[in-house]
Formats: sequence, C-alpha cells, structure tokens
Amino acid sequence: MYRGRSIGVVIPAYNVERSIRKVIEGIPPWVDRVIVVDDASRDNTFREAETFPATNLVVLRHDVNQGVGGATMTGFQRALDEGVKIAVKMDADGQMDPAQLPALLDAVTIQGYDYAKGNRFLHSAELSSMPRYRLFGNFVLTFLTKLTSGYWNVFDPQNGYLAIRREPLSRLSFGRIAKRYFFENDLLIHLNILNYRVKDVPIPALYGDEVSHLKVSHVLWSFPAYLFRRFWYRIYQKYVLRDFSPIAVFLLLGLLFFFWGTGFGLYTWWRSATTGEIATTGTVMLSVLPFLIGFELLLQGVILDIQATPR
Repeated sequence: MYRGRSIGVVIPAYNVERSIRKVIEGIPPWVDRVIVVDDASRDNTFREAETFPATNLVVLRHDVNQGVGGATMTGFQRALDEGVKIAVKMDADGQMDPAQLPALLDAVTIQGYDYAKGNRFLHSAELSSMPRYRLFGNFVLTFLTKLTSGYWNVFDPQNGYLAIRREPLSRLSFGRIAKRYFFENDLLIHLNILNYRVKDVPIPALYGDEVSHLKVSHVLWSFPAYLFRRFWYRIYQKYVLRDFSPIAVFLLLGLLFFFWGTGFGLYTWWRSATTGEIATTGTVMLSVLPFLIGFELLLQGVILDIQATPR
C-alpha cells in the first residue's frame, strides 16, 4: 500500500533476460502486485521472471508478440482484475529508477492528477547522457504529440514511466489504443478525449548498454501520418461527438480554406511561369484570401484547443 492505496506495477518484457530479475528486485516492498508480461520473448525472459522468489509477483505470457502497448494493456487488465487502485508501468530494461516511483504516485495521490508520467527533459545533467538520435526523435514527437493529444502542458510523450488511477484506467477502451511504439502517445489522446488531468514529473532516465528497438527512420516516416489520423479522431470524439464545439468548425474550415488557397496559389504560379502571363489581381486574391482566412481559423482552433487542455 502507498498512502492507503493498493499499487500494481506492470512490466512489459521482451528479450530482457539479463535485466528482468534486477528490475523486479528493485521494486519497493510496499508494492502490492508486480505483473510481468512476457511478450513472446525469444530468450529466457519468461523463465527468469517466473523463477524469481516473490509472493506478490504474477508472470503472464503472450504466445504472439503484441508490442509494448499490447503487453502493457494485458498487465493493466490484470491489475484491474486484482483490484489495485493505481497502476504503474515500468519498462524491463532497467532505464526507469524504482526509487522515483513515489514521485509519480504523489502526483496522483496527493496532487489529485489522474495520470502522471516521467519527463526526462527536466534534468539537464541526465539529459546530456541521452543519445542524440533519441533527443532528436523525442523533440519531433513531443511537438506532434502536443498537437495531436491536446495536452500542451506535457513534454517527453514517449516516456513510458507512468502511473494512472483505477477510474480512468477502467474507462479506457484498450482495443482502440495502439499496441506498439505509439502506445504512450495514443494513451494521452484517449485520456484527453475523456478530459483527464495529466502531470509531468521530473524523472531522469538510466542509460546502460541496452539495445533500443525504436528506429528514428521509422518514427519520422510512420508516426506523422498516424498522428494526423489520430488528431482528427480526437477532434471528432471530443469536439463533435461528445460535446460539440466551434473548435471542430474552425479546424475543419481552416484546413479547407488553407489548402484551397495554397493549391490555387501554386497552380496560378505554375500557369504564369509556363505561359508567361501575369496573373490578375483578382486571381491572386482568390488564393491569398482563402489562405489567410484558413490560417487564421486554424490558429484560432489551436489556441482554443490549448485553452481547453485539462489542468
């Protein structure tokens, strides 16, 4: 128990036979349930976890690899079944310091937030030890996730060290949340739709000789398209379906005007360049005015969305 609440720590594990026992060993003794989910590892991860001597340990196994999100949600569901009041996700590679667990839990138990997550970018000393490709990928993903999720007050969206109360966890539709690398980002999107409060907690990461399975090239090419689709999914769910808001109107009309102005402007420029004919003032205005109106509508929609951030 922690401050009168039962705690369950979920550890998704994939090919981490060298670190899993050390991670389990580091979990504070007041944690009520430790749930390790072996995501169809090809090494001895399952055996290393299963043979660890702990009475509060549960080890589950996937027959087919489902990704970090899939393994985490399997663990979350078991935590709900066990009746825990707060579920924590901690990775199995040893990068998340168990000593920082109270900081996450205090944000939920004392400060009253529904969801708390780590933020590595608030520690300048530890930040210098982060590999540069991870820094670059996180900066790109942070801006895109702010726009997509609607949580403009959070940073480091890929940080998987998190704690969530039972009530919001039980309301999430696990089947609609991404199962692989996009899991943490998609979780924020669904929490925003339900208007839950999210807190960033300064927590440094521990980097060792572990191998990252996240490819920056994959992130830069696949995530923006996915985030674009999830952005409109959130806008529809939050500002149309659940509570109609002018934010949806501003964003939709703004996008139409913006792309019309841009497209017609490019066409006019191409036609003038190929034919040598100078476009008339009226023709130019047919591209400039929609472009400016669209930009203003998009900007206003984003500003209103920022103001609507659950705090």
